Amino acid sequence: MPLETHAAPDLAIADQRRQARIDLAAAHRLAVMHGFHEGIFNHFTLRVPGAEDRYYQIPFGLHWSEVTASCFMEVGYDGSLLAGEGHVERSAYCIHAPMHRLLPNAAAVFHTHMPYASALARLEDPQILPIGQTELGTSMNTAYDDIYTGPAFDPAEGERLAGVVGNKTVLMMANHGIATVGRSVAEAYDRLYYAERVAQVQLYAMWTNRPLKMLPKEVVDHTISTYRKTAPRYGDRSNAEWHFDALKRILDRKEADYRD
Repeated sequence: MPLETHAAPDLAIADQRRQARIDLAAAHRLAVMHGFHEGIFNHFTLRVPGAEDRYYQIPFGLHWSEVTASCFMEVGYDGSLLAGEGHVERSAYCIHAPMHRLLPNAAAVFHTHMPYASALARLEDPQILPIGQTELGTSMNTAYDDIYTGPAFDPAEGERLAGVVGNKTVLMMANHGIATVGRSVAEAYDRLYYAERVAQVQLYAMWTNRPLKMLPKEVVDHTISTYRKTAPRYGDRSNAEWHFDALKRILDRKEADYRD
């Protein structure tokens, strides 16, 4: 299967596309390592750098533990296969293509049925509660879709979900799962990782059947304001970039063939 069949206009774009494929492959492998995947389903997609009409998607039927940088298809926003080989999974197209097209900050769109976030999404009240620092960092950027409409086999569903997400970056999907968006693979995966941890800790706390210790409103407001205005950057890089690079180093020691 060719690594890149959509012609790159210059070397810089070609390098960006190569790195994008490597990062997206790493995200699939890491999702297996972290237990975020569900068989051959769920979807991680990424806009093709330098292109305005297509995104990367794995061929249907590939297990995430098999994903490599060279396996991705290029799928048009109209659902057509523009490069690569394989079947375009319908629900991936119907959810992801409209979100890539309609949301400026959704270069990466990650959707999973990972266990803790999906369990939280099945509660009558799936809200992330203000019971800790990590919870606030995630909840401030979380939107909630309160209805499940059935399998997503029409792009209208992706358009609806894009409207629900709006300017947020995490979407809790009622009776379903979760989605995150980001300007990069690193951002989308970092948000996915912490959303699952937040859901896990909240469910663990709820399982004790003891009263939850809610943070006072003034602490919530101060913490969120701090996150938005004065959160430090190290080496002029985001925490998501540092985190994802660390995860890739772990992956490289275990299964570096994802780069192939």
